[in-house]
Amino acid sequence: MDVRTLPPGRPTIKKARQCPLDCDQNRKVASDALHYTQTDNNNDHMDPDMAANVDSQRPQNTRAIMGFLREHAPFSSMDDTHLAHFAEHATLRFFADGDVVLSPDDGTVKRFYVVKQGRIRGERHNEKEDRTETTFEISQGECFPLAALIGERPTRTLHRATGDTFCLSIEQDAFITLFSESDPFRDFCLRGVSSLLDQVNQRIQSNAMASIGSSNSLDTPLERYALRNPIVCSPDLPVRKAVARMHENNVGSIIITDDNRHPTGIFTLRDLRTMIAEEKGPLDTPIRQVMTPEPCRLSAQSDAFEAAMLMAEHHFAHLCVVDEDQRLIGVVSERDLFSLQRVDLVNLARTIGTATHLRTLVSLRSQVSRLVDAMLAHGADSGQVVKIITTLNDVTVRRVLELNIKKNDPGIPFTWLTFGSEGRQEQTLLTDQDNGILFRTPEGMTEEQVREKLLPFAQTVNQELAECGFTLCKGNIMASNPKLCLSDREWDDWFIRFIDASTPQNLVYSSIFLDMRAVFGPTEPLHELLDKVLTRIRKNALFQKMLAGNAFQRKPPLTMFRNFRYVNDGKKHALDLKRQGLAPFVESVRVFALANGVETANTLERMEELARKGVFDPKDANAWKEAYSLIQAIRMRAHQEMLDRGEELTNYIDPDDLNPLDRRILRESFRQAQRLQQKLEVTYQL
Repeated sequence: MDVRTLPPGRPTIKKARQCPLDCDQNRKVASDALHYTQTDNNNDHMDPDMAANVDSQRPQNTRAIMGFLREHAPFSSMDDTHLAHFAEHATLRFFADGDVVLSPDDGTVKRFYVVKQGRIRGERHNEKEDRTETTFEISQGECFPLAALIGERPTRTLHRATGDTFCLSIEQDAFITLFSESDPFRDFCLRGVSSLLDQVNQRIQSNAMASIGSSNSLDTPLERYALRNPIVCSPDLPVRKAVARMHENNVGSIIITDDNRHPTGIFTLRDLRTMIAEEKGPLDTPIRQVMTPEPCRLSAQSDAFEAAMLMAEHHFAHLCVVDEDQRLIGVVSERDLFSLQRVDLVNLARTIGTATHLRTLVSLRSQVSRLVDAMLAHGADSGQVVKIITTLNDVTVRRVLELNIKKNDPGIPFTWLTFGSEGRQEQTLLTDQDNGILFRTPEGMTEEQVREKLLPFAQTVNQELAECGFTLCKGNIMASNPKLCLSDREWDDWFIRFIDASTPQNLVYSSIFLDMRAVFGPTEPLHELLDKVLTRIRKNALFQKMLAGNAFQRKPPLTMFRNFRYVNDGKKHALDLKRQGLAPFVESVRVFALANGVETANTLERMEELARKGVFDPKDANAWKEAYSLIQAIRMRAHQEMLDRGEELTNYIDPDDLNPLDRRILRESFRQAQRLQQKLEVTYQL
């Protein structure tokens, strides 16, 4: 291995940075470095004037190295003292194209590297297929190895230079000093890209905090919020005495428990009002007859976000907190979770779900963006926020349907379906309509007769949803389209043709219709349909391979030199974070999920399930989940900024507008998408 070292005081560092792509110049720099190293090995005989000159150069170049490090995470978050420590102990090492930098055969790792110029490729031998695979690529500003250095062991991956490459390197002792003294550096070394995701989320959170100001976190365990020693009673207690007990303790609910303190029901002041208004019985009625049975419960270790989502989805204001044996230990109310918020999830969801006029819904939808800010300020991450948005979208759609049924009931039971990103519960503030209808044909009616009743109804619903901010689908993927208002038999026949004839158009449809979900109406017909569809896909290897080939075409926007590849639609220096960033993950994961019987449509949940099934390596799955979340977080922040500027929401960003950390994590995230596609390529021999 031709490794040549250069102490940081040498001015040739500057030359290398000035000509990053000039290989001839790089080789000259390397030659200079070798010459200097040879003289440096005999410092005792160095001319005193030369030595003094080198010492005078060192501070300037220390500053230059520090300036370089500040452009890249995690160094951008480190104190100047720690950066100076790195710079003062660093040497510059040159590796020609193909040189082995680190090998498992080298023994315990003793040095830490940061790529200053060029690239490092990780290689591992695939014994099953007897070939060498590229497991990762490391480019400018990135560092290696971490796990091996921390574990004081050899690296398990061969690191090879791709093109002429320069690395800043420090010895193990200097690394240990930084690891022990610098919190940002230690956090990055231990958690890698996860720490970068935290930094992005923290910045988004701080921006949101500036507008609402609060400190509660949705990641806080429920045991922190729960009212301990809640008011309880037996099932036989008369309502009168139960209400008296609630009044004495100034609470809005009472939990009904069995002899083992397992919650069997809940009775609230709302239940009392309903009981009196509807004359359900005298106040001496045993409370078991009027309570809400099987109250919702979560463990004490569950977080506030999970509680908020349940409350929003089911429109209740209290839930039970239980221990590992399902015994009651506390109660959490909506007020407990969101007392400091100006707009809260549960209240907004309930208000939307009970709105009596379309105009009310339209006005309430304007509060969703405020809620997103509030949730981000309370510590919700990008995955949680998209689920919040999806929940509110679902509540809105259901309420529009309910209002229209009250005005003009078509008289036919139906299931309202949603497809695409909404079906995956991955919608952001930028949303359009992808929906359809599934129905069972009543006896004595034909499918066409049912459609005659449902289509005018669907047309009205689509238009009113558009007024609520759900843009009409340009491709007419909507329930008002007769081709998407089908019986269970017609949907089944449609999927049979869809799977058996893997045409290019059908493969495009796959990205829409194979991620379907019921929003309103009976869910059983959809479950039966999906069981048939998933079974056919698992048995059809050709369709899987065609689906994989189509997903493989969604290339992450990276060139061979790890630069960004911009969209080609007239927008200069623009990346489409949805099509170029998220889609490679979504479509690749969908193939593996459908082939392995994973029923959930959410991309992150699909990754988790595939890891549980052993299809994905757990470490790979975590890396892909984090990368996907990073892209989603940057996309979400871009939407926030567009709203603040009063601009129309798009999925385009200009990487030149990003800070170095965001550009770094985007490259890392796109690289993870490439790794996922490599697995797709190998699995289906594309």
